Amino acid sequence: MMPLLRGSPGAVSRLRTLARLLALVLVVAPLVAPLMACSIFNRDDDYVPDTPADKLYNQGLYLLNSQQDYKEAAKKFDEVDRQNPYSEWARKALLMSAYAYYQGEQYTDCVNSAKRYVTLHPGSPDAAYAQYLIGASYYDQILDVSRDQDRANQAIDALQEVVRKYPTSEYAISAKKKIDMARDQLAGKEMDIGRFYMKRRDFVGAINRFKVVVTQYQTTRHVEEALMRLSEAYVSLGIMDEAQTAAAVLGHNFPDSPWYKDSYDLVKNAGGEPTTENKGSWISRAFQKIGLVGSPSTG
Repeated sequence: MMPLLRGSPGAVSRLRTLARLLALVLVVAPLVAPLMACSIFNRDDDYVPDTPADKLYNQGLYLLNSQQDYKEAAKKFDEVDRQNPYSEWARKALLMSAYAYYQGEQYTDCVNSAKRYVTLHPGSPDAAYAQYLIGASYYDQILDVSRDQDRANQAIDALQEVVRKYPTSEYAISAKKKIDMARDQLAGKEMDIGRFYMKRRDFVGAINRFKVVVTQYQTTRHVEEALMRLSEAYVSLGIMDEAQTAAAVLGHNFPDSPWYKDSYDLVKNAGGEPTTENKGSWISRAFQKIGLVGSPSTG
């Protein structure tokens, strides 16, 4: 097949086609270019150009302090960390993010931010506060004794880390108080279950619950009732030796307790001696471990 000559009808036709295509490209290109740029650079409809770290941080402070908009403040602090992950501003913003989440009662986000801070900056002077925020977040989610107490256990574990790692920090004292209250909550849970077993006359099951309070939560307000309930359960089972010991230990350590009067009367009415203590009993040994001793044996 012979090539088309420049002046031939086929060549003229081809040149006209090329000219039309070129004209179309020239018309469409200015329209397509902005769309392509938008597609490349603005793939996220919420795209915002990077803002200086100090400006973002100050915006977060304003939202936190002046507006009390904790959620939006946390977003600003998180943005500082995202845009400047290795800067000093990021370190400060990460802690402020945890604080903002805590103030806004977004406890899961607070724990995540605070844990990240402790992991990345364990030697920072503010690490104690970050660890405290973890414990406080769990503590604030503790439910009443009729509900699951996993949060109480998590709070105790996290707050004990404050006391262990940062004993001289200003947060250690508050952490200890929260630990005591969380332990009191756990003791209350055991008492609640123990009373339930008593109503069902499952005295062995009840004794096991009250035993937990006496052996693990002796410093809580529930230990007095636990000792009285032990007297009650052992009397019901006819195990007077242990019933007397529970009453005697209760009377020696908490002589003014109303629970002691109940325990004393209960054992006495059952024919026992509420001041007689078996020093070999687990009840007596439990109190000896913490420096408390039972009453002198009169048996």
